[in-house]
Amino acid sequence: MAVRAKSWETPGRATWLTGRRVRQNLEGWLFIAPVVVGVLAFYFVPILVSLYASFTNWDGLTPAKWVGLFNYERLFTRDQFFRRTLLNTLYYVAAHIPLTLGLALCLALLCNRKMRGVTWFRTLYFMPVITNVVAISLVWSFFFAPRAGPLNWFISLFGADGPAWLNDTRWAMPAIIIVSVWHGVGYPMVILLAALQGIPEMYYEAAKVDGARTWARFRHVTLPLLTPALFFLTITQFISSFQVFGIVYVMTRGGPARATDVYIHYLYENAFQNSRMGYASAMAWILFILIATITLVQWKLQKRWVFYD
Repeated sequence: MAVRAKSWETPGRATWLTGRRVRQNLEGWLFIAPVVVGVLAFYFVPILVSLYASFTNWDGLTPAKWVGLFNYERLFTRDQFFRRTLLNTLYYVAAHIPLTLGLALCLALLCNRKMRGVTWFRTLYFMPVITNVVAISLVWSFFFAPRAGPLNWFISLFGADGPAWLNDTRWAMPAIIIVSVWHGVGYPMVILLAALQGIPEMYYEAAKVDGARTWARFRHVTLPLLTPALFFLTITQFISSFQVFGIVYVMTRGGPARATDVYIHYLYENAFQNSRMGYASAMAWILFILIATITLVQWKLQKRWVFYD
């Protein structure tokens, strides 16, 4: 872009300033070029390829054959496993998010107290988040073992027989949810703990002056001021919960009788076990539309319950 020379600038000086700005802009673009190229190569290009593939019959190796909307029509009208996995995922999401956020809030309130060793408790609660999901799944599989598992042994101490857990269609998904909550509760706990520590003390002092007790201070001061953090966590937990895969893959492989076969696991089966890349791409775009719609609805509804200080 040409720079208009000011009254005190000579034409030569204006040209020099313009060239200097061009060089600075070029240097800036060169610095961010590796990131831009990486994003284009590993994000945008695969997204466009998957969009095209969703309208084709493609196994990932041979040339793709255009089939139009056939993959989408088959998913909604002919594929009974698609509906089953979608319902399983909704069941998982409906249980996982409230349990995770509720437990995270309780832990954050406990870790916000001024007591000895609180730093160690914070670290202990966050440790599962950074632990390898495969290792966690293998350990919990041992805990849920019907005969030799410590969990059923503990239940037997009370004269009761524990369920088969991962081998029972009624208990397999609750077992997956328990492990997922234990594994992921540390992250929202840290976010809520930071939000708690950001609440000004003067609000609590004013509430005490007005005679508010502990529950009233929590309900009318703490909880409203935590709603921005809860709103952020609700969106991120929805996105991550719809994409649960690792724990299911290691612990149950979608069984028994597809009782824990969630959306991403079924997508993985179609893409890499059945070599139906086009079909799996259609599933991926349906999931994207579903998550985007839920996120948009949450964003629109935030005005009703989110309070910004």
